[in-house]
Amino acid sequence: MKLSNSFFYTLREDVKDEESTSGNLLVKSGMIKKTSNGIYTFMPLGLKVLQNIEEIVREEMNMAGAQELKMPQLLPQDVFEASGRLNNFGASMFKLNDRYSRPLALGPTHEELFAIAAGQMIRSYKDMPFNLYQIGNKYRDEVRPRLGLIRVREFIMKDAYSFDKDLEGLDEAYNKMFVAYNNIFNRVGLKYKIVKADTGVMGGFLSEEFQALTDTGEDILVLCDKCDYSSNIEISECKTLDSAEEEKKLELVETLNCKSIDEVCEYLKIDKKHTVKALLMNVNEELVIFFIRGDRELNESKVCKLLKVSEINFANDELISSSNAVPGFTGPIGLNCKVVIDEEILHMKNFCCGANKENYHYINANVSDIKYDIVGDIKQVVVGDICPKCGGKLYFTKGIEVGNLFKLGTKYCESLNISYLDQNNKINYPYMGCYGIGIPRTMASVVEQSNDEKGIIWPMSIAPFKVSIVVVSTKDEKQMEIANNLYEKLTKLGIDTILDDRDERIGVKFNDMDLIGIPIRITVGKKIIDNQVELKLRNKIDNELVEIDNIIDEVLDIIKKNN
Repeated sequence: MKLSNSFFYTLREDVKDEESTSGNLLVKSGMIKKTSNGIYTFMPLGLKVLQNIEEIVREEMNMAGAQELKMPQLLPQDVFEASGRLNNFGASMFKLNDRYSRPLALGPTHEELFAIAAGQMIRSYKDMPFNLYQIGNKYRDEVRPRLGLIRVREFIMKDAYSFDKDLEGLDEAYNKMFVAYNNIFNRVGLKYKIVKADTGVMGGFLSEEFQALTDTGEDILVLCDKCDYSSNIEISECKTLDSAEEEKKLELVETLNCKSIDEVCEYLKIDKKHTVKALLMNVNEELVIFFIRGDRELNESKVCKLLKVSEINFANDELISSSNAVPGFTGPIGLNCKVVIDEEILHMKNFCCGANKENYHYINANVSDIKYDIVGDIKQVVVGDICPKCGGKLYFTKGIEVGNLFKLGTKYCESLNISYLDQNNKINYPYMGCYGIGIPRTMASVVEQSNDEKGIIWPMSIAPFKVSIVVVSTKDEKQMEIANNLYEKLTKLGIDTILDDRDERIGVKFNDMDLIGIPIRITVGKKIIDNQVELKLRNKIDNELVEIDNIIDEVLDIIKKNN
């Protein structure tokens, strides 16, 4: 690409409405342009990066035995109704009607359609296994689109779906995708962690996420300082130790005007870890009161999974009045509504809790004093908790989810009545796996990890161009002759190359090449009288002079080592 006659621009100032590093740099470098909140146009440079990532994904998926197809984005709502997910998506699904008032949706995901497509062939156990994938647009009406390409309303995803006759086959398909994903993100140049995660609206019985490690990430990852334990905080567990105390006698004490845990602890001179607090919630219009240790927070993802609901909300006064709970003084003893306690409470002794009586709490309460309906792990882990795997200490880091793997099981095939005859001529349902990669998210994550004060530093594998040739003086015929000669040779060798032949100051040209992150820069200037050009790598500080006759071989060697 010769810049003098190409669509190419950069911005000099930071972008005011982009709060992430990647969003700011991608807009400044002319790679993307915000169309509206959460919707972006990919300009020519940005599209080349996107296509390079897609090509890596496509190569690895094909090598793993998956076959590509193309699904529509405009979907009938009834397929989501059949699988029971129409209400689960709620307001996040873009819904519309056609001219005949038939309900349609812009596809937020495609599990149902892939299952239906697979059903065109599946009749017998002999028809499996196989894996289908696509690279296409998805649409989700995010409450708060933010962070550039990281949280958007329209995005490009690679989604794949495997179909197997049994769980053993699903395990094998899943492992193939696991290897392919490692290959993809290694080739793209990401630093990442693989963590266990919540299956969410996708369902199934196992989910793992590939998380790009960056402070901009929306997800909190829980890791261990001693072993390889890794988990999304939504499902992370910790080990709980039994209290060594002897049980004491329950005692009712006055706690005048002490409604909060902090106030109670200050008044009674006790540690928060020796208290149990209540959270009064609305679960499908039923009052459910959750009890956790006083210094803990409720993990809503765990609660929703435990109770098999899509959301919980705080209870209003009317719902609370249906019980004997007293806000600010609610406790698990003698409570006449549905009670869920965190499993950690089973290990506590002599704790303080509300007495369901204005201005009163119990001290020296024990599990034997409580009547509860459900016990489960409903707490949020915190830094310093004990690793459930090895007993080490847990710590947090942030990540951007760039890929995920799901073992869906037979959920979708059963709901859509897609079955097959097994070896014994009995009807069974295929086992599905689901495997997604966010292409623009991957692009943004690379920028979050790989940048400096000058701009983007693209890895060789996905850079829009691998080489830039910068001419110091376009009025110098010899410089232009050498630059054009190098450009033609590199292009014929299949090396994506930029020739910056604009009539601009050399400082502007250098700044632009640094901003857009081209890995290799060749500067053609006054040193041509010594038969030399300057070679500079974007991720290095120093430059070097190279003989013009040797520069092509030097570039090829660098690309080979870094691609």
